[in-house]
Amino acid sequence: MLIRRALLTDIPAILELLSRIVPVMNAEGNFQWDASYPDRQVFEADIRAGQLWVAELDSRIAGFAAITMDQEPEYAEVGWDISEPAIVTHRLAVGLDFRGRGVGKALLQQAVEEARQGGRAVLRVDTNTNNRATNRLFPALGYRFSGEIGLQFRPGLRFNCYEKRLVQIKP
Repeated sequence: MLIRRALLTDIPAILELLSRIVPVMNAEGNFQWDASYPDRQVFEADIRAGQLWVAELDSRIAGFAAITMDQEPEYAEVGWDISEPAIVTHRLAVGLDFRGRGVGKALLQQAVEEARQGGRAVLRVDTNTNNRATNRLFPALGYRFSGEIGLQFRPGLRFNCYEKRLVQIKP
C-alpha cells in the first residue's frame, strides 16, 4: 500500500469513491456526509493546502484522509485545549472494495507520522456517533474517547471525539 499526498488529478477517483460510500453510510444511519459535504471544493482546498492524503492499493485510490491542524471550536466542549497544537484527521474514508485491508489504519498511521515530524504530541479526530466502523477503529488504534459534541456546520448531528497522545522522547 502506498500512502501519499493527493494530487488535483486524484479528485475524480476520490469523488467516485465518495459517491459509492455515502449511500452505504446513510443506509447504516450515518448521515455525517451527504451530497453537499464533502464536495469537490473541499477536496481541492485540502489538496492545495497539502493536507489530503490518499492510500493506493492495487493501483487504485483505496481511501483518503485530510490530516490537518484544524480544530473545531466545539472541541473545547469535551475539555480539549484547542489552543494546544494538534494533528487532526478529518474526512477519513475507505472504499467499499478495500474494507478490512488496513487502509484506515494506514491513513491514521500517516497522521502519527505527521505529528512526530511536526513535533506534535496530540492527535484528535471526531466521527458521527452512528459511524460504527470508525467508532471501533479509533479506540483499537489507541485513541481515547473524550466525549460527544454537535458541530455548527453539520446541524442536527452528534459526533464522538477521540484523542491520542504520543509519548515524547526527550533527547
